[in-house]
Amino acid sequence: MMEVMKSKLINKDAYENTCRNCKNGRLSPEGDSVLCVKKGIVDADGRCRRYSYDPLKRVPRKKPVPASANPEDFIL
Repeated sequence: MMEVMKSKLINKDAYENTCRNCKNGRLSPEGDSVLCVKKGIVDADGRCRRYSYDPLKRVPRKKPVPASANPEDFIL
């Protein structure tokens, strides 16, 4: 029951399965590697079988810039 509810709350397509989003690792100061508790120093884009998603580490995607509207579009 809990697994079904958990899968509805988290959209798995909204984030990448990389060490950057794992709860076992911390991003290094340079930002190109992750300091993992389980594996040591690993690539930020890598992944392993101990991956566990941490929603607080995800960086949201930027919203697309809307197309500008012409004043002619609003004339009746």
